[in-house]
Amino acid sequence: PEETVTSSFASFIHAVRPEHLSKTVRHRSKRMILDSIGVGLVGSTTHVFDIALQYCRLYSSVAVSSVYGKPGIKLSPTLAAFTNGVATHSMDFDDTWHPATHPSGAVLPALLAASQMLPTGTKPNGMDFLLAFNVGLEVQGRLMHFSTEAHNIPKRFHPPSVVGTMGSAAATAKLLSLSTAQCTHALGIAASLAGAPMANAATQAKPLHIGNATRLGFEAALLAARGMEANPLILDDIAGCSGFSAFYSIYQPKPLSTPSDHHEFLLEKQDIAFKRFPAHLGMHWVVDAALSVRNLFINYAGSFSPSSIRTIVLKIPVSKYINRPFPSSEHQARHSFQFNACTALLDGEVGLSSFTERSIHRQELRELLDKVVVEHPEDNVANFDKMYGEVALLLHSGDVLTGKCDTFYGHWRKPLSKESLLKKFRSNASHVLPEDKIETIITMVDNLENLSDSSQL
Repeated sequence: PEETVTSSFASFIHAVRPEHLSKTVRHRSKRMILDSIGVGLVGSTTHVFDIALQYCRLYSSVAVSSVYGKPGIKLSPTLAAFTNGVATHSMDFDDTWHPATHPSGAVLPALLAASQMLPTGTKPNGMDFLLAFNVGLEVQGRLMHFSTEAHNIPKRFHPPSVVGTMGSAAATAKLLSLSTAQCTHALGIAASLAGAPMANAATQAKPLHIGNATRLGFEAALLAARGMEANPLILDDIAGCSGFSAFYSIYQPKPLSTPSDHHEFLLEKQDIAFKRFPAHLGMHWVVDAALSVRNLFINYAGSFSPSSIRTIVLKIPVSKYINRPFPSSEHQARHSFQFNACTALLDGEVGLSSFTERSIHRQELRELLDKVVVEHPEDNVANFDKMYGEVALLLHSGDVLTGKCDTFYGHWRKPLSKESLLKKFRSNASHVLPEDKIETIITMVDNLENLSDSSQL
């Protein structure tokens, strides 16, 4: 039969082999895996995670898969994936790609749970695990590139709830060695399980988007493995019959070539963004700009004095859901340009403790927020590859101090160093694990290609 876009994706998932992973792709994806585990571990200390876990413990059948931060608890594989996905995004601390999505959290929990689900003697090795993870990333990235609409900060739906579900289905299908036809149906089933509205950003429901993506993609692969069928043209653009194009007003799909001797993964061409503090990615531009102008202020006046500031001007892109003048909860604070800029100005840093109730409702912070004025320059577009953050302090003396950030530390154009990534992982994991286990995970991920049984992870 004639090849379609959907069949090309299914053929790729089925045919790609470990030797297609370049040294760069293996290195970058292992950094993602390590960071995602650390983010999931610290995320297991949050209230929203506890709610998800309590819900999942209502179902106790086939409890074989581990839960982040809870060594005495196991759940059924798909519910473990869901719970760990919620943990990964509970603080908005997980990695971000371009076009905008959170790729690791939608894939890794499903693969960890699936590895434990498989019987002894059939468990995938570390290289199989690494390959499946990269298949999940590749499918997400390719689908995002089918629409120019996806390049900008989203307005209608949260991207990982859509492309993440597809990526999880592809990754799990690869790990379970599904046939080409089964891979086709796994993608089709996943498309019917995808989607979440942006209105739930900055609420406790937003982490469910990642939890559902990794769980439902996993379930799609399991259903396909058992013979369930779906539309074999789900990724194709067919007039009058929306498949995956239902999520995008502009949709131009292209076939994915089946790898022969070589395949260049998208991760080879573009690195990932790792967050230094737990908040929406856009916050990292304004925080670095605020820290820059804070240093100018200290050099100017000898110390930081909020009373000397008349007005704080933020120059940011237009994005309604992260323009929050007076956030009242931790989740709103993680999605507020104003809050993150003022916290950086006041404290000289933004970290885990910045989003506690006590920190959010400080009087001195409220006084700074009252001074904020937002501007939207035409050249500052809502796009993680093109946007910038600028913070200007208009002083009572009449002087103006300005800090600007085009590329924050951790962005794919300015990657975290190995030392910074390890420091973040150790800090996150230390909330729930002893030092010896933290170092064991670091060593295991670093040598993932040589791991004989990936369920050990």
